[in-house]
Amino acid sequence: MYQYIDQISNFLREPFMNAASSVESIPILFALLLGVVGALAPCQFSSNVSAITLYGTNSLNKGISWSDTIFFILGKVMAFSGLGLIVFLLGQEFQQQLPIFFEYFRKLLGPILIIIGIYMLGFFTMRWTIRLWKKSEDKQQQGKWGAFMLGFSFSLGFCPTMFLLFFILLMPMTLSTAYGAVLPSLFAIGTAIPFLLTIVIIWYLGLGGKMMKKGRKLGLTIQKIAGSLMIIIGILDIMTFW
Repeated sequence: MYQYIDQISNFLREPFMNAASSVESIPILFALLLGVVGALAPCQFSSNVSAITLYGTNSLNKGISWSDTIFFILGKVMAFSGLGLIVFLLGQEFQQQLPIFFEYFRKLLGPILIIIGIYMLGFFTMRWTIRLWKKSEDKQQQGKWGAFMLGFSFSLGFCPTMFLLFFILLMPMTLSTAYGAVLPSLFAIGTAIPFLLTIVIIWYLGLGGKMMKKGRKLGLTIQKIAGSLMIIIGILDIMTFW
């Protein structure tokens, strides 16, 4: 399964990898394009599809919250910037041990996606759940925190391809460039570009909140379809990475 997904991923990311190689002398563009390549790596691919499914559906039903979109991206920036700082402080020896931790964390993503999908289908409720994409005044902070944590956690799923891009290609440039401290953040923004493009398209076409305006029944149907997709993605994720 992993080999099959990697072949699809490799086909999609090859043009961006070639573009990144052509601008290697410009670290800012190199880091951003490496992030786009990373978004198409097998371990990040399912995470990005899940984020697009979850937040795209919520944007269609409830309208777009740009503040939560920003906090989702900030979560990714914090994750990759933190990893870059750890490598900078602790050196290459610790860097070689990091994949051990990422492997266990990556395996958690599939079950989490299945639980989210079952929740979206309405089979159970969670009073303690962190609310996402909510625009009401009293739940605004919870929505921002939830978006931030989702962006942060989705970024920590590493596979050999992602490890190569971040630690082998990006980090040496980060450590050797005068403004290298900003490169992990640009890499994180690059990984969020497919997600951000989806939200921008929904906003540009004026679809945010339109489905809910057409009727609660249609909105619930879209949510159930999204929940089913989340379960399928979760199952495929487990088959790939377990």
